Amino acid sequence: MTQPPAPDPRLRRAVRSYLDHLTVERGLAVNTLRAYRRDLERYLAALARAGVGQLAEVSSGQVGDYLAELREGGGERPPLAAASAARAVSAVRGLHRFALREGWVGADAAAAVPPPTPPRRLPRALPVAQVEQLLAVAGVDGGPAGLRDRALLEFLYGSGARISEVVGADVDDLDLAEEVVTLRGKGGRARLVPLGGHAAAAVGAWLRDARPSLAATGRGGPALFLNARGGRLTRQGAWQILRRSAVRAGLPVTGDAAVSPHSLRHSYATHLLDGGADVRVVQELLGHSSVTTTQVYTLVTVERLREVYATSHPRAH
Repeated sequence: MTQPPAPDPRLRRAVRSYLDHLTVERGLAVNTLRAYRRDLERYLAALARAGVGQLAEVSSGQVGDYLAELREGGGERPPLAAASAARAVSAVRGLHRFALREGWVGADAAAAVPPPTPPRRLPRALPVAQVEQLLAVAGVDGGPAGLRDRALLEFLYGSGARISEVVGADVDDLDLAEEVVTLRGKGGRARLVPLGGHAAAAVGAWLRDARPSLAATGRGGPALFLNARGGRLTRQGAWQILRRSAVRAGLPVTGDAAVSPHSLRHSYATHLLDGGADVRVVQELLGHSSVTTTQVYTLVTVERLREVYATSHPRAH
């Protein structure tokens, strides 16, 4: 069996420089960088098969054909999912744009390739009553683990934090007197977020009455939330805590309507907007770099407004 040709070292150096740029100057998250590296390795392999040794030799047609093959499949390779194909388009476009800025090429071969437009999916938000139902059963087992579970879910909904931000939080990030917490989001960007009275009370009870006993069993260090062995709680551990509470509350844990840490974040944003919060304030609270990312939540609230209008206005029908 013939081995596929290896990518030219010049191409590998170009990709390495681009990824270094994304790491140092753009501050992309580790998982995003990993995904980009895989996407670009796949692209280099395709260029090697086409006999291309450097980016200056790539034509617009080759870029377009490669990206079309990703979306449609080719040979023994199945098509990529829409989100994965969109990310691959971004990675390849970014590489060629970077090469032009660095002066390695005379033209951007990917400039004519349209940017990805993945279908917009509306976030799944829980009604306020279901969130209250979920929080009411959190930590009903009592003991240190019960206090932690209640504090964790109150923290998730009270701050709108990503699950990675919650498990990455340290005790020193909290100011319970002011009821605020410092969260570190994508790219290491820090933001100060109100925690809310219920969440602050639950976290305070966890810190006072339960965390010391778990901390004594392991090396959780400064971590805010600890597991049963005293180490920092993981994303998977936090998800399981939420899942147990959802099952107790009679809420779905599978399928499109499944309760997840991210659905609590969606609920947080939607409930703020329903309550009259300005979309730019919600943008800051969520840690979105662009307000267009936050505006997807306004579609959810518009749907609710339409429902109210349709059932209430005498001339709606």
